[in-house]
Amino acid sequence: MILITGGTGLVGSHILLHLIESKNLRNGQIRAIYRDTDSIQKTKNLFAHYNKSTLFEAIEWFRADVTNVPLLEKAFEGIDCVYHCAAIISFDQKDEDKMRKINIEGTANIVNLSIANKITKLCYISSTAALGDLAPNETEVTEESQWNPDRSHNDYAISKYGAEMEIWRGQQEGLDVIIVNPGVIIGPGFTDQGSGLLFKRVKKGLAFYTTGITGFIAVTDVAYSCVYLMESEYKNEKYILIAENNSYKNILSAIADNLKVKRPSIAVNPIVLEVLWRLDLAVSFVFRKKRGFTKATARGAYSQVIFSNEKIKKALDKPLQNIEDYIKNNRFL
Repeated sequence: MILITGGTGLVGSHILLHLIESKNLRNGQIRAIYRDTDSIQKTKNLFAHYNKSTLFEAIEWFRADVTNVPLLEKAFEGIDCVYHCAAIISFDQKDEDKMRKINIEGTANIVNLSIANKITKLCYISSTAALGDLAPNETEVTEESQWNPDRSHNDYAISKYGAEMEIWRGQQEGLDVIIVNPGVIIGPGFTDQGSGLLFKRVKKGLAFYTTGITGFIAVTDVAYSCVYLMESEYKNEKYILIAENNSYKNILSAIADNLKVKRPSIAVNPIVLEVLWRLDLAVSFVFRKKRGFTKATARGAYSQVIFSNEKIKKALDKPLQNIEDYIKNNRFL
């Protein structure tokens, strides 16, 4: 039996769909953890988005939390392999403790129970945020890039890096593992988080774009890659999951074309972004509001980081989708 944590999120729900559809799984063969009943509806809506509502019934839902060990112990009963997708993503410093508890402590719990239950293989969905830093002689980030503790890293990156350390601890204790580090994941169904917010903002009429460059990948390719690697002989490896490095300008333009709205046309320079995150900090402090635009968000918007995808391209049995074509040829809202 397969266990999915984070089955009510973008990646977890697509892994559920891919597994059920490609492996003809039935109820009793795949279990997904959820924290509240309302969150299940998001996954159900996603299946309906793809006209696959009948496949939703194959999922055995189990109410649990990655920080609640007694409930997790019951969730692991009869499990053979695990896809660990559950995480909290935030760039607000107020969420630091929550991220450490869920992303690091929660992953440690998954690792410990995987070892105790003799799980055959564990796939951990990490992030490019947890990858190493560019050395002076490097031009692109690879799986071998070294994390430099003396460099500045945001709390989310630190929590995902800490989670990876728990995965490697499990590997040292005999657990077979796969770590994947996706870049910006583009996909439908979750407009209140991640790249889904880009679609929502462009739909409302986004006039501005930033000069940043980063790695992008379609969520369907993330799901396919995870399942392929788990069912292959590859083990105890990590893979950067990006289809290509591209600019935010190109991606936002492709989204605007997909939604049939005006493309963002005004470039925002780094100085303006630096001012904006400081203003947001002041407003948050004065009015006790949650951060809307953090330093990490601002610097990510104008940084130009190139990621290598050579390792995953060699491992897979088919090419990853061109991200602009993926946006052009699919429905998102």
